[in-house]
Amino acid sequence: MASSEAPAFGLSDVIAAVRSHEPAVAAVVGEELVGVAVATVAGDRAWVMRISLAAAWRQRGIGSAMLGELERRLVAAGVHRIQCLLAGESELGGLALEHAGYTASRGMVFYERLEPVDPGSAGILGQLGGRMVRAGAWDQLGGMAREKELIERQVILPLAHPQLAERLGLVPPRAIVLFGPPGTGKTTFAKGAASRLGWPFVELFPSRLAGESPAGLASALREAFSLVAELDKVVLFIDEVEEIAGTRQPRTASAAQGVTNEMLKLIPPFREQDERLLICATNSVRALDSAFLRHGRFDYVIPIGPPDPAAREAIWDRYLTAIPHGELDMAAIVEESRLFTPADIEFAARRTAQLAFERVMFEGGEQEVTTSDIRHAIGRTRRTLTSELVAEFEQDIEDYARV
Repeated sequence: MASSEAPAFGLSDVIAAVRSHEPAVAAVVGEELVGVAVATVAGDRAWVMRISLAAAWRQRGIGSAMLGELERRLVAAGVHRIQCLLAGESELGGLALEHAGYTASRGMVFYERLEPVDPGSAGILGQLGGRMVRAGAWDQLGGMAREKELIERQVILPLAHPQLAERLGLVPPRAIVLFGPPGTGKTTFAKGAASRLGWPFVELFPSRLAGESPAGLASALREAFSLVAELDKVVLFIDEVEEIAGTRQPRTASAAQGVTNEMLKLIPPFREQDERLLICATNSVRALDSAFLRHGRFDYVIPIGPPDPAAREAIWDRYLTAIPHGELDMAAIVEESRLFTPADIEFAARRTAQLAFERVMFEGGEQEVTTSDIRHAIGRTRRTLTSELVAEFEQDIEDYARV
């Protein structure tokens, strides 16, 4: 399990750490020891001293699993910064570290992760199924430039610079609604915002909450929001929010109306705490109760629509970067993918790559894809949107958008 190069920490250092009961994880298959990960703690900082894995068990996710368990123990010990110094590019562990969100200082091969979640919050995040979104997720959002700039300027920057906002009398937003047709990237924007802010990301699933509490969905929402309130900072995301905030019928009592009432009561206390953002998303903004969208609950109601030609080209560029290709007629590709959502484009790009794979695998053909290959993939991709859906969305912008 040893690397071909001398590790940064010698075997004697590792043995001493284990004898001192420093955090360590072992991977065992049957009766065989196949991997170990050892760290040493100094205050709120920890060094990963060794990640070793038997050659026969590499590239199976065991290294990443060991690292994840080691991190959990380090956070519980009060660690806020985790670092790992490797002897060289070939030393085992680099791939697992990169997959876990660490950044590398090339030349030094110095891996570091700043963990913004305190030990108490780490346990709550685990209960809620929350996580830290990888660094750079916001920057990697391709296309949708107008929506991205709007959210950056009006939502993220005031939250990221609260002292400047306070000095200028600007109250940072605490809750927003994203609405638009399915597949247009609302969830991606929410995760990107969490990455950009460096805050934990928690997604609540109404359908799952309904099955978790014997007292019903309203009670489950109260419990979830109570846990969220204990986090120091958080981006809380609720997709398909119409399930818990649908239009109430006058003079009619029902379980669904009770859930909507409960949700309306939970938002004001959430807004009172700093360093938190509630993002609700819906494919049908017109199905939401009018009180839910009222000023004072949500700062902005932002449309996330189908990508325009420039956005479609940017999204295609992002996916085609990974696919070998020659000269392409991007104008034709962009036009033929009209009414495609970002998710549709991703699917069509995957179809294109599959076509090239099969051509090389079974026919010994060219690896590079052509415009014809991409147009073929587009023709085999079912559009999420229709002209009628787009027309409804444009009307919803007139009726509900608040930016």
